[in-house]
Amino acid sequence: MTGNVRSSDAFPDPWPDSVETELTLPVSEGMILQRGGEELILEKVPDRFTVRPTANRTLDHLTQQVGAVAVNPIASVDLVEIQVDPGVLEQMMQLARASGDVSFASHVYQLKGSPNAWFYLTDQLTVQFAKQIKPETARAIAQSFGLQAIQAVEGVSQAFVFRLSGQSPANPIKLANQLMRRPEILTAEPNIVTRTQPLYRPRDSEYGKQWYLNHAGGADLTANSHISAEAAWDITRGVRSVVVAVADDAIDLNHPDFQGKGKIVAPRDLKDQDFLPMPGSTQENHGTACAGLAIAEENGNGMVGVAPGCAFMPIRTSGFVDDRAIEQLFGWAIEKGASVISCSWGPSEVYFPLPLRQRAALTRAATQGRNGKGCVIIFAAGNANRPVNGSVNEQGWPNNVLRGPTNWLNGFAVHPDVITVAASTSLNQKAAYSNWGTDISVAAPSNNSLPGMWLQQTGYTNTAPTIRDSLRGRSVFTSDRVGAAGYESGNYTAGFGGTSSACPLVAGVAALMLSANPDLTAREVKQILQETTDKIVDSTPEPQFGLRKGTYDAKGHSQWFGYGKVNAARAVQAAQQRLAAVPRVSQWVRQQNTAAIAIPDDNPRGAVSSIQITNTSQIRDIQISLDINHSYLGDIEVVLMPPRGTTVLLQSRTLGRRTRLQTTYSLQTTPALRQCLNQAANGNWRLQVTDYAPLNTGTLTQWQLSIGIS
Repeated sequence: MTGNVRSSDAFPDPWPDSVETELTLPVSEGMILQRGGEELILEKVPDRFTVRPTANRTLDHLTQQVGAVAVNPIASVDLVEIQVDPGVLEQMMQLARASGDVSFASHVYQLKGSPNAWFYLTDQLTVQFAKQIKPETARAIAQSFGLQAIQAVEGVSQAFVFRLSGQSPANPIKLANQLMRRPEILTAEPNIVTRTQPLYRPRDSEYGKQWYLNHAGGADLTANSHISAEAAWDITRGVRSVVVAVADDAIDLNHPDFQGKGKIVAPRDLKDQDFLPMPGSTQENHGTACAGLAIAEENGNGMVGVAPGCAFMPIRTSGFVDDRAIEQLFGWAIEKGASVISCSWGPSEVYFPLPLRQRAALTRAATQGRNGKGCVIIFAAGNANRPVNGSVNEQGWPNNVLRGPTNWLNGFAVHPDVITVAASTSLNQKAAYSNWGTDISVAAPSNNSLPGMWLQQTGYTNTAPTIRDSLRGRSVFTSDRVGAAGYESGNYTAGFGGTSSACPLVAGVAALMLSANPDLTAREVKQILQETTDKIVDSTPEPQFGLRKGTYDAKGHSQWFGYGKVNAARAVQAAQQRLAAVPRVSQWVRQQNTAAIAIPDDNPRGAVSSIQITNTSQIRDIQISLDINHSYLGDIEVVLMPPRGTTVLLQSRTLGRRTRLQTTYSLQTTPALRQCLNQAANGNWRLQVTDYAPLNTGTLTQWQLSIGIS
């Protein structure tokens, strides 16, 4: 295809907005982008266009003529973006096209409903011909559209890259749609340019302040002192079937970052013994701040939690630790389906071994919760700069409350089923207050400040009179009680910290891991978290006792950082790689719905068909078979809505111009179906087929649900 064709570097000058070819297109198809088997609806960006400068010419004179607000080069494709007043866009484009300074001018496009995703046109088009099309036929089709071959697409048969020439009758968007109407063509896609965004980055307004999730450097920010959340979000941002319980003093449920369909589940107030765990005093601010770090919803405003897509179980504790209180707390979490339990608190006693009932309550949650896979239990290590299990020669406490050799023990932190979290700083060093020891599991970023601990005899007291060094490191930005209440006026605080802050960050990472692989046991989550950490090293002596415990022993453990600072990306990747094999089943329950239903065109409600299952056995395997006829399957999306848990995307808009879909989705082809495993099979199962673009219609002919039980 390429040997006898001479390519031209010039764009057509200009591409016409209307076209007379052998195919007549609706005007709307000039705004449909063929992309990945889908048809994406475009809109013109109202205040900017692109030009390609003529060789050896500058744009200085042109930009003055059009009154450019901004001029931004797109060097990779030799284009320049020019921003102008929206009221004169078309006039200025015509002026540019008539100028000798440019060889081409085009609109800038954006996806409908997504104004931040801008597309810039190039002069290239990728075309895949049907298997039976001969080279001479393909060459003739290309020439009829003014296309000049550049190269074959490696690894894809019958696919070639073309460049538009001066004889091309339309811009690449319209040409692609014209080509897609021909039976000889399987795929036709314009090569468009969009700005790189290598990792998912939320657009919540305050996200830039959340350095601990991801940052690119700055004042008091050491490289990689964050948890690499953005790379983890490329895999999952969490699913509603994974529930994060935050047990704390109280949570302001009115906060905008805790809103969303299915966000809050099973709230509980163990202090007032009701189901509204709202703050009851001016001092109850802690839980709201902790909750935001783990699960704040991604809604375009405010902050975002580590696992924004997960559900949230707010639990207000009684403020006291006793056997019944611990049993109630963890019993509620087990009963209501918590996946992860975040506890940024501990006993006020210096030496607190767990009694039998409290040990048993944690063990039961960690082994019997989540349908036998175990709830992931996470505790903060504490903020006294003391060992979670060890001895310190104490001095300098007010009234000599602690003096001489003193044994310290936090029974929650040393429980073998608990993930105990220490705090590192934005400089990848030990936070001065962070408790330490051989029972620390991992560290997570937080602020830096003086050590302290609440004691019955003295109240909350700083315990570091010998610290003289300045404690460098950024504080943590998080949610705060709405309005004037809370740590600061407004809905957020910029001064949070402590291991209280580090703990819910790890809880959020655990929730992402379970979203990627719901089959993991609690013990496996802990193991993966510890195996995928960043081995940060702090060889400097800590400022209170001069201890040096920031390096790792032969087993890879540091008393300051545990097995290292948690890395969300590596943890979630490792979780995904451990997806279990399909479990064995002894019997299949099969039901089908053969009532054909029309799929509404360009309607987000879609067509919904139901199947009722009465068998109450637990699901060990699942398959969905369906039959759909549609004049352009690239328009449709198919989701399964189980009676419990969140929806499962079975089919995205990647089917292109195919017209018949007869297929079966299984655990192997659709890993998201694993969230249905170990749930009761009974209930109303619904299949939704949605058409997201105009012009083409179809029918859901029938579908079948097959559930394997043991």
